[in-house]
Amino acid sequence: MKLDRRSFMKLAGSGAACLTLGQLGVSLTPIKAYAAELKISGAKEVVTVCPFCSVSCHIIGYVKDGKLVNTEGDPDYPVNEGSLCAKGAAMFTMTTSHHRLQKPLYRAPYSDKWEEKSWDWMLDRIARRIKDTRDKDIILKDDKGKTVNRLESMFLLGTSHAGNEECAIAHQAMRGLGVVHMDHQARI
Repeated sequence: MKLDRRSFMKLAGSGAACLTLGQLGVSLTPIKAYAAELKISGAKEVVTVCPFCSVSCHIIGYVKDGKLVNTEGDPDYPVNEGSLCAKGAAMFTMTTSHHRLQKPLYRAPYSDKWEEKSWDWMLDRIARRIKDTRDKDIILKDDKGKTVNRLESMFLLGTSHAGNEECAIAHQAMRGLGVVHMDHQARI
């Protein structure tokens, strides 16, 4: 849209008039509801659970043509009655943003640039580094000869972006490796 000075002045005047009507007691609620309805008309409503903490607030996702087009809190959910925290409210932009990474990036030691790598390459590298660290640093027995199987050189920091079940699986996997130092970011 080309915007010259005259068009800008018309647009600014119209906007100021509309804002003034809102201040004079004219209800803009029906207009806002109509505008919101345009975005989700024809979309399938899917109730899901926010994965960011153990409260598990319900989120209503609207899907149109296989794509997420909007999210909002579920007003029928008794815990939050439709209100969402900042993390839950950001669910839509977090999942649809063009800034979201789609492929793994790797920066070699002492390098100043990131390289795109395949998921297979990245997962193999992570697995190899975990195995090498565990083989090198595992403490099989304590000073008294008691079997402990402790790995103290590795640390797990959980993420609030993982659901409760994902956190439980990560915790069990780390315990299986012998990792004893763990914390979770959701409480920060």
